[in-house]
Amino acid sequence: QVQLVESGGGLVQAGGSLRLSCAASGRTFSTYGMGWFRQAPGKEREFVAAISAGGSTTNYVNSVKGRFTISRDNAKNTVYLQMNSLKPEDTAVYYCAAGLFTIASMRRDGYGSWGQGTQVTVSS
Repeated sequence: QVQLVESGGGLVQAGGSLRLSCAASGRTFSTYGMGWFRQAPGKEREFVAAISAGGSTTNYVNSVKGRFTISRDNAKNTVYLQMNSLKPEDTAVYYCAAGLFTIASMRRDGYGSWGQGTQVTVSS
């Protein structure tokens, strides 16, 4: 298990940008696949983006392709989510997750460690 702490959320106008960060504890961060999920009020938590343990493979939900970029710095035990061209429908609590696999998994049930979430609000 790793401990995860997200930061970087906030209020932004439509068309703006934010960068979320997720800092992980532990010495084995580079062996974990990492993902970002989000949950809007009244909706289920959904997959947003994932990155493999080594950083060579990424996956995105269709609605954010071309706008969001996931990356990781294994030397800093941190994963990032760069969000550009934000839309009101991106408003949600964003969660970072870690899983004991090397792939960029899009499956929520594979992730065993979760952060506390960070609020992203996009105004129109």
